[in-house]
Amino acid sequence: MMERGRKNQKCSSFCNPSTPGATAAATSISGGGDGGGGAYGGDVNAGILDETVLMLVFRSLNWDPHVICVAACVSRRLRAVARRVLFRELCISRAPRMVSALTSGGVAPAGRLGGGWHALAKLLFFCCGCAAPTRFFTPDRAAPGHFVGVSRFSKTSGRSFLARRCWGDLLFVSDPCEHPAAGRGGGEDLGAYRGVFRGFMRSRTRAWLIGKQAELETRVRCPYCGARVWSMTAAGLVPRSASKRLGSHEGSLEYFVCVNGHLHGYCWLAHLSTDDDDEEDDGDDTGDDGKHNEEDAERNVEF
Repeated sequence: MMERGRKNQKCSSFCNPSTPGATAAATSISGGGDGGGGAYGGDVNAGILDETVLMLVFRSLNWDPHVICVAACVSRRLRAVARRVLFRELCISRAPRMVSALTSGGVAPAGRLGGGWHALAKLLFFCCGCAAPTRFFTPDRAAPGHFVGVSRFSKTSGRSFLARRCWGDLLFVSDPCEHPAAGRGGGEDLGAYRGVFRGFMRSRTRAWLIGKQAELETRVRCPYCGARVWSMTAAGLVPRSASKRLGSHEGSLEYFVCVNGHLHGYCWLAHLSTDDDDEEDDGDDTGDDGKHNEEDAERNVEF
């Protein structure tokens, strides 16, 4: 019982068991409330670990991330299957072009991603908020993390977060998630955003950080995979275009990149006038050449 409690606690940051249908679906998958034993005796997962069967079950549920998370908390074996198969299929189902870009060119051998597929799934559907102040960003109050119904990830936006010397890298970055309750005076809301590099181990950004012997942060960890992170602000790799893209004043943001290539950060979002909103909307739908960008054609990741 205590072990089961620890498992559920570990999954709680990316799981909402109270979601309608999620708990019932997970109980059904596990074979009922008796731990899944039933007619199968001592093997609590016999009959349900056939990956083909699990794929059919979760496909019929449209790869509901809540249900997958709850199922991953049922047992160690189910969690292993979820991390190896189910979260991968969730990512492919909801963001096929983004996943294709992240895994192309041999940067993901055997379909493996830095940090794992469960970390990418969490990044797609979970805003980490801002749990505590950092060296260069101090909110008045914490902004808790939460599921996001719709997320927009763009490599056009990601380019705005790359220093000129690192423009050869491919980075997807989400639009900032607004947290008005954690805002500060002057009409500024706290914005939290996240992203992911393709093939970070071979990236120019990582090579520059290693070459300059940039120090890893001691008090901050990646909220998606738990790995150590570099502060791009401390490393001097925050271009002016990042503030412009976010709609934030220069110097009013900070973001981190972990050793697996996940990005997360915070900023103060200035309220825009109606004219500014119109201009920003026009920019979101175009690429650097002013034409419609194909990668923006599928920019929303939805439940």
